[in-house]
This record gives sequence, C-alpha cells and structure tokens, in this order.
Amino acid sequence: MFTWPVRVYYEDTDSGGVVYYANYLKFMERARTEWLRDKGFGQTELLRDHSVIFVVRTVQVEYLRPAKFDDLLTVTVRFHAAGRSWIELDQTAEHPENGVLVKARVKVVCVNGQTFKPVQIPAPVRERIERIS
Repeated sequence: MFTWPVRVYYEDTDSGGVVYYANYLKFMERARTEWLRDKGFGQTELLRDHSVIFVVRTVQVEYLRPAKFDDLLTVTVRFHAAGRSWIELDQTAEHPENGVLVKARVKVVCVNGQTFKPVQIPAPVRERIERIS
C-alpha cells in the first residue's frame, strides 16, 4: 500500500468548515500520481516514452466522516485488479485519530496520448505495478 500525506487548506473547505466533497477526488488524484511516480513512471515520462496517459473511467466513493481545515490526512493507494488497458485501485483518505474518512474504488484506463483511445498498458508499466503492488 502506498501512502501520501495531504494537509487540508482553507481553500479545500466549504462554508461549513469541512472539506468539500469533490476535493477528496483531488487528494486521491495526487496520491495516484505519486504512486505511479514511486513505481518509476511519472506522467510526463509515460507520455514521452510510451505515448500513453491514464484517465479516470469510474469512481465509486463513500463518504464516512468529514475532515476539517488544517487536518493532516493520509491518502492511500492500493492495487486491486488490472485488465488489458485498465487498472482498478482502492483508495482512502484517513485521519490519524478518526480513521477512514473516505474510501473509493477508482478505475483508470490507459489511453493513447494523441487519440485518447484505449490501448494496452505498456509491459514495463504493467510488470512493475503488478510485481511491486
């Protein structure tokens, strides 16, 4: 499991002083980007070297508890499954005292960076993701 720290800033909150629900998706996007980078594949390098990018296809989110301004959260990424052109990941946003606040299953699809049509995940990427995860 990969973890990424996220501090809640004032701009992340709504008029009730809690994290606006859509901002959890931003936190999870950052964690997925860093998860890929940790595996050795930055987004820029994926496009340059393999002509592919990963795009979100579906997200299932369950909001359990709120986070507030200045909370330090841990956002997790865990490999769940993969197909020829897609990867499913389980993600959470967690608070050290309050536990899991949000959980999600995210399916990303590998697409050609020019046409945006689904393509097979490059072998080096697939091998590293499945082996290390």
